[in-house]
Amino acid sequence: MKLLSRAVQSAVGQREWSRRHFWGWLNAVFNKVDYERIKAVGPDQAATEWLLRCGAKVRFQGFDRWQHDYNGLPTGPLGRYKIQAIDATESCIMYRGFDHLDGLKHLEEIKFNKCSYIEDTCLERLSSLENLQESMNTMEVVSCGNVTDKGLIALHQLKNLEYLFLSDLPGIQDRQTTVDRLKTALPRLDVSLDLD
Repeated sequence: MKLLSRAVQSAVGQREWSRRHFWGWLNAVFNKVDYERIKAVGPDQAATEWLLRCGAKVRFQGFDRWQHDYNGLPTGPLGRYKIQAIDATESCIMYRGFDHLDGLKHLEEIKFNKCSYIEDTCLERLSSLENLQESMNTMEVVSCGNVTDKGLIALHQLKNLEYLFLSDLPGIQDRQTTVDRLKTALPRLDVSLDLD
């Protein structure tokens, strides 16, 4: 009986691993950067398509409404809609798609909330983009288990970052030192913590 039970557990475990592997593969496909598409439609349109495909939402400059429906993207001349804010809550965006953010000149706000694929390399890549170093002023990182002090410290490159909300980040080991380093580099930064 115990042998049968172990065999059933093994089969269930293997099926679960296969399912996770499949979703990981599919999410990686959704995040693939198509540089020809970026050239053809511009960075804002290509980034919008990527974000919506991965389950995130965008808000365009001059609009109050969040865009979340890939099939309901606004039409009009290329370059008309500029991304001002991204809400990546529970989306599958991952590092391999972050080249889509290069060229976004109007992005001011981003929320990473319950993003299982967001990790230090994502925050480092985001912070290294010159266009975002100038435009980003508000960020939330909530319930992203793969983010550590190293990723947060990289945010010091976002020169105009004024507000950073951090919550439920088990990878943060030395929060006071991390916050102090950010505030030293960005004196105008207001950091709101809820890490307990």
